[in-house]
Amino acid sequence: MELRQLRYFVTLAEELHFGRAAAREHMAQSAVSQQLQRLERELGVRLIERSTHHVRLTPGGRAFLPEARRALAQAQRAAAAAQRAAVTAPTVRVGIVDASYDSMPSILRHAQERHPDLVIHQIEAGVPQQCQELLDGRLDVGLGRACLAPPQIASTLVRLDPLGVLVPEGHRFAASAGVPVASLADERLLLAPEERAPEFNEFVVELCRSAGFTPDVHHGTVQSIKAGLDLVLQGRCLVCAPASCFSTIPAIEWRELVDPVSVYPWSVLWRAGDDSEPVNAIVACARRLSHKLGWLRPYGRTPATPSDEFR
Repeated sequence: MELRQLRYFVTLAEELHFGRAAAREHMAQSAVSQQLQRLERELGVRLIERSTHHVRLTPGGRAFLPEARRALAQAQRAAAAAQRAAVTAPTVRVGIVDASYDSMPSILRHAQERHPDLVIHQIEAGVPQQCQELLDGRLDVGLGRACLAPPQIASTLVRLDPLGVLVPEGHRFAASAGVPVASLADERLLLAPEERAPEFNEFVVELCRSAGFTPDVHHGTVQSIKAGLDLVLQGRCLVCAPASCFSTIPAIEWRELVDPVSVYPWSVLWRAGDDSEPVNAIVACARRLSHKLGWLRPYGRTPATPSDEFR
């Protein structure tokens, strides 16, 4: 049984006239008759009675008509679904370092407002993993410090993020507007797992050494900022974090590091030479939002530590 046979039968049942049915289907009257006969043979049922004066449905034809209409409608819906699926929406896979940092989520919200049809898949991964997945084609855009990115990855600096320290309420730093970097020498600091964020660990350690000491590092590791904050609440360590790292735990305070003031450089990363529309859209939105919010001029200060350049 073929869909066209069902269509010819339905047309004939509606017209009850072979000539008019053939005209509607843009085919010869004999062809309509042949297709009807084939359908009846396959079903083993007479569907149409005709004489020189009339054409009418048999009882079998009347029972078959609504089912034939439903089958045709279902086929049309199936075809429409396939056609919609064939028109693929633009898709981009974006790496985010940690859900606690607001830079990339802010960029993606801005991008979604400007490009509502863009489908964005967020993948949480450290910068080394982002770089590898960018090279492998499993990721389209990333965010992180660009200093360790290989030359096959392009980047643009979008944010100079003031560095601070997360402390529990009641800590001696909590009452201070700014925390001198040298005062961290008396504290134990939690660093990120080396395989996840070596670039951030390097930044923190170099900052401490510039103030004349090597940090006392907590021996354990965690896989997220939230897990690190649990250790902060327990009084076991402090966590250095940029201002863009927000805490949803009321008992945690962020205090800026001063003497020297330091800013952490965030860059959008993508495969060099990838000029696809989704990637261009994310990069353009990042630059636009950076300019709008003044991300490259944190509090109007000049950074005390070298920042990554545009590449």
